[in-house]
Amino acid sequence: MSRAEIVKKIMDDRAVAVIRLNQSEHFWKVAEALYAGGISILEITLTTPDALALIEDSAARLPKDVLIGAGSVLDAETARQVIAAGARYVVSPVFKPEIIEIAHRNDVPAMPGCFSPTEILSAHQQGADVIKVFPADILGMAFFKGIKAPMPFLRLMPTGGVSLDNAGEWIRAGACAVGVGSALVDNRVIAEGNFARLTENARDLRKSLARVAETGGSK
Repeated sequence: MSRAEIVKKIMDDRAVAVIRLNQSEHFWKVAEALYAGGISILEITLTTPDALALIEDSAARLPKDVLIGAGSVLDAETARQVIAAGARYVVSPVFKPEIIEIAHRNDVPAMPGCFSPTEILSAHQQGADVIKVFPADILGMAFFKGIKAPMPFLRLMPTGGVSLDNAGEWIRAGACAVGVGSALVDNRVIAEGNFARLTENARDLRKSLARVAETGGSK
């Protein structure tokens, strides 16, 4: 897939599962459970043990329509490493132009983390494919509506504060997609081995997004 095709899939699907695990061996069951619930875009954060190896092994072990990206990327060298391992998109909690440059050089979307209107516009002008607004729970949905009014061309993805129930409301407020972490991938549930609960979570998330799609939510 080209960079443009990957961005389109993210915007069409509207949900990115942010996977931050305590133990890497749980990843495969987590990925399987989320996929069964309708979530096929997975962001493996680099705070997860053996994250690079998980990214590298994903192409062989997961269904072909699963899109694996790397999260918590903080510098250009790390961006090179995750792309070499097979990451199809790169997500960062901060905005660094050199990460965008490396990603685009490899035809991979870059999704930097931003907080203020000035930072968001700067990232857009630098070529960010989707801008991760983080932490979104501090800013709230009203911020999305406010910033999209004068800059409707922005592609914004909230991460932090997105729940299974309110995901659709973030889309209605102006998000092009949502990044969902602990509300979807609960480490306590994983430690209990209750992977069926993760599938239920994924289905609940899809239902929230479907309700907005039915009423013509933002995209």
